[in-house]
Amino acid sequence: MFLATLIGASVVIFVVLEVLPGNAAQTMLGPDATPQTVAALAHKLGLDRPPVERYVSWIAGLAHGDFGLSYAYGTPIADLIENGLAVSLPLALLAMLLTTALALGLGILAAAHHRRLGDLGAMTLSQVGIAVPNFWLAILLILFFAVRLRWFAAGGFPGWDAGVGPALKALVLPAVALAAVQAAILTRVIRAAVLDVMREDFVRTARAKGLSRAAVLWRHVLRNALIPVVTIMGLQFANLVAGTVVVENVFYLPGLGRLVFQSIANRDGVVVRDAIMLLVVMVVAVNFLIDILYLVIDPRLRARR
Repeated sequence: MFLATLIGASVVIFVVLEVLPGNAAQTMLGPDATPQTVAALAHKLGLDRPPVERYVSWIAGLAHGDFGLSYAYGTPIADLIENGLAVSLPLALLAMLLTTALALGLGILAAAHHRRLGDLGAMTLSQVGIAVPNFWLAILLILFFAVRLRWFAAGGFPGWDAGVGPALKALVLPAVALAAVQAAILTRVIRAAVLDVMREDFVRTARAKGLSRAAVLWRHVLRNALIPVVTIMGLQFANLVAGTVVVENVFYLPGLGRLVFQSIANRDGVVVRDAIMLLVVMVVAVNFLIDILYLVIDPRLRARR
């Protein structure tokens, strides 16, 4: 399934960006370019070769780590993607850590105080988090923490060469903006999963043996409720890596999302093609690892193999 998904995705990406009607060389040179100039550029870029030959050449290059050269920058695409991942991947990891911490706290609080004040407060916060767009929250964070309090920079990234501290500090506000919506969604999933498990017979048995409500919650309920939670977390992490375009542009972060955005603006189709394929690989890989993690979390799945 892993390989079949990657092959299918690569075909779709190639067809959409390379085969559908339209001339990439004409798009790059503009409408005023002469036919001879367009033909010369198309030959240089290999656009006059048969589509099957171009597809095989692209996949063979990816398999050997050769992503090709950017049309707009004239530099290896691998270097551009590596620089973008150096920002986007730590940003996604930091946002995922914040998401998990907030969602676990609020979700368990809501489930433990079902239909009481704690539950109402947590659900209200999660509803607000879902309703607030992350780009608008990002602007509010800049206005309050960067402009008014001056605790953080309004944007930019100093690079990892400047030190881990300054680099992580530049990612805090973007991570908060990304984590708010994801934490709100995950809070509701955790609350629902915990409440479902708390109605099971083994929970009542554990309580009848004299275990406290907190002990039952942490030792028995939470682990059994993790299967749907881990599924959503895997999807959220993939979404954080692939969906940071808006937030990275708000904070002027040179991440992978901003690279894709700039490549689209520059009509640099090869960069868009390679970056999207890489994101597909990451999404599929994360879901593959989540499937394996199920076996670690739930011993019953190992027994069924």
